[in-house]
Amino acid sequence: MKNSDTDLDLIFKNTIGNKVILNVEEPKKNITKAEIDAAMKTIVDNNVFDTAGGDLVEAVGGWLRTTTLDPVEE
Repeated sequence: MKNSDTDLDLIFKNTIGNKVILNVEEPKKNITKAEIDAAMKTIVDNNVFDTAGGDLVEAVGGWLRTTTLDPVEE
């Protein structure tokens, strides 16, 4: 039996310009770009996370990543 898993990766830039990816496991089904953009804006505007390279200062984008796991059977 195949098993699949979907995560949402949110991509930001921090103060020194490095890319930072926040991974959200099991995002809600049928999430929209508008919802993702609004969440990312809230994270940046409210300075929710700090990184080794400073605060998150820019929301770059996001993607849904689906992984399919195929068990090896004998």
